Amino acid sequence: MSNAYNRPDQLSSSLRERILETARSLGYAGPDPVARSLATRSSAAVGFMLPQGLSGAFSDPALSIVLDGLASTVDGHDHSLVLMPGDSTGGPRPSIVSRAQADVMVAYSLPDSAPALDAVAARGLPLVVIDQPVLPGSARVEVQDHLGASLAASFLLELGHSSFGILTFSLHPDGVSGPVSHERRSAVPFRVSRDRLGGYLDTLAKGGVQPDNVPVWEARGSDRELGRLGARWLLTRTPRPSALLCASDQLAFGALQAARDLALTVPRDVSVVGFDDVPEATYSDPPLTTVRQPLAEKGRRAGELALKLLAGGRPPRPTRLDVSLVQRASTAPRT
Repeated sequence: MSNAYNRPDQLSSSLRERILETARSLGYAGPDPVARSLATRSSAAVGFMLPQGLSGAFSDPALSIVLDGLASTVDGHDHSLVLMPGDSTGGPRPSIVSRAQADVMVAYSLPDSAPALDAVAARGLPLVVIDQPVLPGSARVEVQDHLGASLAASFLLELGHSSFGILTFSLHPDGVSGPVSHERRSAVPFRVSRDRLGGYLDTLAKGGVQPDNVPVWEARGSDRELGRLGARWLLTRTPRPSALLCASDQLAFGALQAARDLALTVPRDVSVVGFDDVPEATYSDPPLTTVRQPLAEKGRRAGELALKLLAGGRPPRPTRLDVSLVQRASTAPRT
């Protein structure tokens, strides 16, 4: 019986089929997975910790591509994937993490102080971090966020722009959207948000643009409608920015719509640059200039790290993936 369910290569196909047919006739569906995990102290599952709820996560194309890359790597290794949605703390509730049947955790873009991370440490589970936070003893895969933001800002400066607005996703896990004060900019617990905002402002400062004069709008998520709302605020300021730097393509798509709402033409009246290079960026109206990050590769690398830790391997040095600027029709020289 055990061989029939767990080691089918030890039996002839005819004998195994007779055993399984007899079991089915008796109403036996096979070994109980819960009992098996108790006996082996292993669930063969990979936990995936999200910074937001499932509905918000599935509407984010960048996250979907990363998750697809991870799932395609884990698939075929007899491991399941357990999704754990986040809440207002910027990650799953510790109680969810504590009772999750998973042998390794993958944290996707959580804030530095997410309580879920303490629950992972309390269980002694191996941890893979995608993007953030930076934690000793964990495996990590990330992109050069500061460099990518710097490339975008440098490009717009080279085009002659001197008046800018910035659209960023969450700087803090409190669900706030709106104009960002200087105090709120100064202590940002999300590394990605911190690095992208810093890359924009540091580069603009080197180009002669005072960071204090650059308006920043924070959206509580990477959502095009929130980007539309923030861009409308930025584009109705005086003086009106001639260029918008957006921390994600989703925010940039919202900015394109906001420009249309205000009867502005992109890129004649305002240039827009995104970050991610999701597939839609190539056929948006106009096609979006953006910073490309290898989203699918990021997910695959995270999956490979998770499998390595499951096999008893030690966390390697952080994996940092390259970024590049993709020039399309949403940007033009300042006239």
